[in-house]
Amino acid sequence: MEKLKEAILSVIDPGFNKPLREVNGLKHLSIESETNVVDVEVYLKDHHKHQDKVKIEIIKLVKITFKYPGIRIQIFESEYKPEGFKEIKYLAVASGKGGVGKSTVTANLAYALTRLGKKVGIIDADIYGASIPFILDMKIKPLEAYDDDFMLPLAQDNIEVVSTEFFMPKEKPLMWRGPILGRMLNHYFNGIKWNDDTDIILIDLPPGTGDVAIDVKTMVPKSKVVVVTTPHVNASNVAVKAGLGAMEIGHEVVGIIENMSYYYHQPTNEKLYLFGSGGGQTVSEKLGVELLGSIPIGMPEDSSKYVYGENDIQGKFFVMIAQKLLQLL
Repeated sequence: MEKLKEAILSVIDPGFNKPLREVNGLKHLSIESETNVVDVEVYLKDHHKHQDKVKIEIIKLVKITFKYPGIRIQIFESEYKPEGFKEIKYLAVASGKGGVGKSTVTANLAYALTRLGKKVGIIDADIYGASIPFILDMKIKPLEAYDDDFMLPLAQDNIEVVSTEFFMPKEKPLMWRGPILGRMLNHYFNGIKWNDDTDIILIDLPPGTGDVAIDVKTMVPKSKVVVVTTPHVNASNVAVKAGLGAMEIGHEVVGIIENMSYYYHQPTNEKLYLFGSGGGQTVSEKLGVELLGSIPIGMPEDSSKYVYGENDIQGKFFVMIAQKLLQLL
């Protein structure tokens, strides 16, 4: 078995371009005494992308070179961190219902994090309702290839973005079933060359608790989640379900953001609760996580934009929320 082990340890992890020996990639190797079947556990960088190639190579070693009758092989995501490695943090922005301003919150969080000196990317994972490019007022054009395996995201105000809007003809609706959607998500997470200085990638999830949230957990196991709601009881009830669903599949929910909380009437110094009150606090209590902030209703200083400026009161709220999120991440 030692010769087989040495052969497997010499297999290259394409993600690191190093043998498994150097990246702690072989976690388990055993041979069943009765059947002589080999049992292998391997850990790879970008395992969704490279697992088929590595599997074939190991199977050839086991069955052809060393003549064992069978093999069971499992491949997982590597936890090896090379010296000087900078780990990108992933934060998914979720909601139960549509119409609560989840994508606008995602965009404004990106700007707030940028104002705090962080390099930010956005994955527009709301595949059927992609809106991030429009919120950021981006020019829609196809992505450029980085090499045979990667594409370069587009950027606006130093925020990198990938979205289905960059892959589809203008105003053409998506009519995709689940498997195609899954392949697109896999491309988002494993086929994009982000800036080397990227600190955080925000994931704008579609409303609800469907396929995309489950796929994101598989592709980025360490991603955390923030849930967006409005003060209205209907939105908060569904937001609780979204948070519980995220927890059920293993996401860590780190906080709640209440959007469209109230309108501040400056002449009378009053807060007008146009959509009710208490929804964010309700979700916070039921999920057992912090209410990170309540964003008032209001137009940005530049009324042609959907993103608040750093002098807008909402922009200041988003910076405060971003500071809390950096501590939680």
